[in-house]
Amino acid sequence: MSKKIYVLDTNVYLTDYEALYKFGTGDIIIPLKVLEEVDKQKKRQDGVGLNARNFIRILDELRLKGNLNNGVRIDKGLGIVKTRFSNLSFLPEDFDKTQPDNVILACALEIKQENPGKKVIVVSLDINLRVRCDAVGLECEAYTENQVVKKTGDIYSGCGRLLIDDQIIDRFYAGEEIFLENNEQTKEFKPNQFIILISSANEKKTGLARFVAFNKPLAKVREYVKGKEGVIFGLTPRNKEQQMAMNLLMDEDIPIVSLMGSAGTGKTLMAIAAALEHVINREGEDNQKYEKIIVSRSVMPMGKDIGFLPGTMEEKMAPWVAPVQDNLDTLFSNKANKNLDPLEHYKEKGIIQVEALTYIRGRSLNNAFIIIDECQNMNIHEIKTVLTRVGENTKIVLTGDVEQIDNIYLNETTNGFTYAVEKLKESELSGHVTLTRGERSKVATLAAKVL
Repeated sequence: MSKKIYVLDTNVYLTDYEALYKFGTGDIIIPLKVLEEVDKQKKRQDGVGLNARNFIRILDELRLKGNLNNGVRIDKGLGIVKTRFSNLSFLPEDFDKTQPDNVILACALEIKQENPGKKVIVVSLDINLRVRCDAVGLECEAYTENQVVKKTGDIYSGCGRLLIDDQIIDRFYAGEEIFLENNEQTKEFKPNQFIILISSANEKKTGLARFVAFNKPLAKVREYVKGKEGVIFGLTPRNKEQQMAMNLLMDEDIPIVSLMGSAGTGKTLMAIAAALEHVINREGEDNQKYEKIIVSRSVMPMGKDIGFLPGTMEEKMAPWVAPVQDNLDTLFSNKANKNLDPLEHYKEKGIIQVEALTYIRGRSLNNAFIIIDECQNMNIHEIKTVLTRVGENTKIVLTGDVEQIDNIYLNETTNGFTYAVEKLKESELSGHVTLTRGERSKVATLAAKVL
């Protein structure tokens, strides 16, 4: 097999700063234009900026081992990394020679000519660049190292189906402990996965349970409705998906909950309602586990760090926290909560804290109910950083919509949210639900479906 030479696009390093170590014995060429583009991102106060700074540090360490222009061994058993200029004369005449992607193309084309016996491969997350590679006869591929699923439809949903004997459903609802056998039907079930039980005699007869483990009985799904289990801070789940989500949110034995769904499915509102129920409605009670609520959101949609915005910290935060504030206002204005102190009272006491994601890093968060919204815009490192901040007696809820990613360096299958859902699904400490039914309004539901 011929030696491979890889030319990595800037977005690869900004997504995974350790990408140099992911290509085995293949050599890696870094066009100087890539270094220039990485340098432009190093001051950003988000995951992209962090990746840029970390990548630069790795290059500096390699530089101390030798001359990067001549090539330096990346590590034992790995290839060589080199930096080099791009000869723009290798570009087709119609190509814009000032466009960064085209400068990278020129570098790859020259390398290909210099190495006729080797495979030269351009690696990029940019579809347009990969199309241009095809146009000029360059081999190209997407960077899939961080891809945990092949397509959106493969993301773990948190709910499965099981065809089961009719009598077992009756026994389950009569209060009998039901254990599932590990067989072909059940072997893929995950801890805290919801199971729709379907009668083998009558498919219209169904039940809903939560699988915990094969050595533990199926758990009942509480119905948070008026007249039964009650409402959660004035909020009543409107469908089965929301009932499942609320069960996870209210279970103190499940410290990590992820809710995925499009706009209007109620994921953020339910998370905040559950937090308020745990903290505000149980304030001072013996069974109160969480003492404060911390809500944060990814800041990517704003396109800049809050330090660039004028005003006080609260004024800078306003654009980010507006959706959270709307949900808090909605819940506090509910008739069922009219006897509570005003929302500002709880904010002043520090019981409700709304913070930028940037300021959560470095903290140890104990005795808290944490909600991280818009997680689809977080990379793997950011999601890991947040989760490792979780201290004792703390529950963290991740919410987001992978179909609305604003981070140009991420997609539905490589973002930190999808990564966390897939990696945590095997743990009894974690539970997940994908919500598909819109409940905001008929207009919102229609728009989400057809637009």
